[in-house]
Amino acid sequence: MSASREKKSRQELNGSGWTDPKTAREAQQRKEQRRSSILYGVIAVAFALVAVTVIVWKSNIIQKTTTAATIDGEKYTAAEISFHYENIYGNFLNNNYAMLSYGVLSLNPQLPLSTQVLTEGDVSMLELEKEETGKTWHDYFIDQTLEQMAVVQSVLKTAKDEGFTYPDSVQDRYDSTMDSLRSAAAASGVSVSQYLQANLGNTMTEKVYGEQLMRSLQYEAYATAREDGLTYSDAELEETYSADRNSYDRVSYEAITVSGTPETVTDADGNEVDPTEEEITAAMEAAKARAEELLAAYEGGASLASLADPDNGVTYSNPESAAYASNPILGWAFDDARSAGDVQVVESSSSYSVVVFHEKFRNEYNTVAVRHVLIRPETTTLSNEDEGYQADVDAKKADAKAKAEELYAQWKSGAATEETFADLARENSSDSNAAQGGLYTEIYQNQMVQTFNDWCFDASRQSGDSGIVETDFGFHIMYFVGLNDPYWKVQVRNHLKSENMNEWYDSLTQDHSIEKNASGIKYVG
Repeated sequence: MSASREKKSRQELNGSGWTDPKTAREAQQRKEQRRSSILYGVIAVAFALVAVTVIVWKSNIIQKTTTAATIDGEKYTAAEISFHYENIYGNFLNNNYAMLSYGVLSLNPQLPLSTQVLTEGDVSMLELEKEETGKTWHDYFIDQTLEQMAVVQSVLKTAKDEGFTYPDSVQDRYDSTMDSLRSAAAASGVSVSQYLQANLGNTMTEKVYGEQLMRSLQYEAYATAREDGLTYSDAELEETYSADRNSYDRVSYEAITVSGTPETVTDADGNEVDPTEEEITAAMEAAKARAEELLAAYEGGASLASLADPDNGVTYSNPESAAYASNPILGWAFDDARSAGDVQVVESSSSYSVVVFHEKFRNEYNTVAVRHVLIRPETTTLSNEDEGYQADVDAKKADAKAKAEELYAQWKSGAATEETFADLARENSSDSNAAQGGLYTEIYQNQMVQTFNDWCFDASRQSGDSGIVETDFGFHIMYFVGLNDPYWKVQVRNHLKSENMNEWYDSLTQDHSIEKNASGIKYVG
């Protein structure tokens, strides 16, 4: 990739909301992604299988029984490692979707991982040791897998030594996941092991999959219990906030941005030609002159919105609650010297912007707690090109709505308490938190889909309120539990918990004896 094309990719990526992970906070978030790939993604593999076309593989008893790796004396087969490998790889793709889409990371999911190597850019972006440069992506994921398996092994041993009691939700989630897996296999007309082999390699069996799923769910339960047990005083929250205000504060501002990117030029064959340095410089100088003209117009009484001209590369934006990121506009807006009404032309890598500062604040509004019962419409078996497709979709939606209304009426006709609502959720909700009685706590604004969010943050909302809300996921029977802490406190507390959990996780990755067996590890991935 040429220097100018790489620059363009980064500019497009920044425009998508992604920020270059250079600050300490962003580095922590990447570490959190790495830890959460096992803490919160252990059942992703099972659900991903449903949409995959089945190809039955022949099993091989040698491949299934040969030791592929040994971790602190405990032996693992290729099938056991493959469960975690596929999970880690899948979560990596989800967590890094933007960087992969814009070519910031070199990994191409369409090509064999063993034929691609980590570049210097990959190592920098993923904050790896320089020695990782040149390693194949397959070996990278193998190493990540074995490291996380070592963590799981250590945690399960600790839980056993402590006599930790796993919550009932572990077995509930295990049963639900295995039921989904069996249903998917049956729908494809094959056995569960054949279905697994088609998706996770010919060493996988239902027994191995179930064992590793349970281990992962038990790990998650222990880690979650540890995280939930962390508490911090108000003084600690204030101290942490004051030490790093930009991570929690928000700003509101207006901006009109003038593009400084040269017009696209193609050669005789229709191929895009990279602009010269002279063309880039000229385009930026023109953008600066235009921005200064717009500044003068604004100071003369025109509104920024009225000065926008999208057809000619002048766009308007009005963020009301922007979080800090490492870019010139937000760097200027978050400067403590800012006062309401300040205006300035700000240069970015490929544009100039006239920016008007309005306010810097922290989120004092209260988060909320709700319970809900999700009734999903059944999935149609018709293709969207089939006759009657829309009618079938509408009928299934109507059935889901009727069921939600019926359940809601039944609950209302009884004691109609929070406790009975929690029972209703446990017995009927198709959401992942059904085992917790449908409870969501510390919900912040715009965390949920729009209609769900609007119901939660209705200014008139009172504890005990209930109703039915429709979203793209289905019909939600709602119960408003009440207000939680202000959002800024939730942010700070979650940050402290994340730091603590990352330190805990890092401590678990130390001093493990991990040995790969070449005759078995080759069957992973």
